[in-house]
Amino acid sequence: MKPSPILIAALLMGTALSPACAADTAPAADTSPQGAPHGSAGQEDPAFGHALTLVELFVRAASKSEDPKASAQAFDELLAGRNPEANQAFSGLFEDATTGMSPQYRERVAAIARDLAGMARKEAAKAPTAPPVSAEHALQARKDLAAMGLRYYDQGQFLDAVRRDDALAVELYLQGRGVNPSARDAQGRTALDIARANKNTQVAELLARNLPAAR
Repeated sequence: MKPSPILIAALLMGTALSPACAADTAPAADTSPQGAPHGSAGQEDPAFGHALTLVELFVRAASKSEDPKASAQAFDELLAGRNPEANQAFSGLFEDATTGMSPQYRERVAAIARDLAGMARKEAAKAPTAPPVSAEHALQARKDLAAMGLRYYDQGQFLDAVRRDDALAVELYLQGRGVNPSARDAQGRTALDIARANKNTQVAELLARNLPAAR
């Protein structure tokens, strides 16, 4: 198969071809009848199958949007060569896309792919966080909570707001900066745990963006 520009671009942007990936996977076998070109009538293109597998895996990782940290970790697993299914697809796509290339060109493509994977891992590790709240906005949030009969520093009231799916109150508590979003209730659950148990994606995403950065 002659490597198309689209396939090469997908390979360079997606493949992790790290030493771990290369060691854990074998080149994909050519299952086409001898002498039959890839993609001929009545046959599925193996490269398309590998690319489809990778798209599914990356979309699955991105779908964990209610927890940016979990999503970033899933992306890192894919790009670091720690996902066997992704490794198999990466290897097959690389073999198919570089068929006919000289060893020198194949190594250059693999090196570029490794560098791009490293860059992608760094970007994936940057979990989105909420923008900092100004003192003025924090003060206004405290006033709004008081108008609702709530105390901006009351951890119990904050968790109660999460339990009743009160997104407005939860946002005001986070802006008021008087509670610890990582604190746990008597059952050992954090506010994020409660929101997930309630299947409230809006509140869960709001809490995830405001969690303190891991050290």
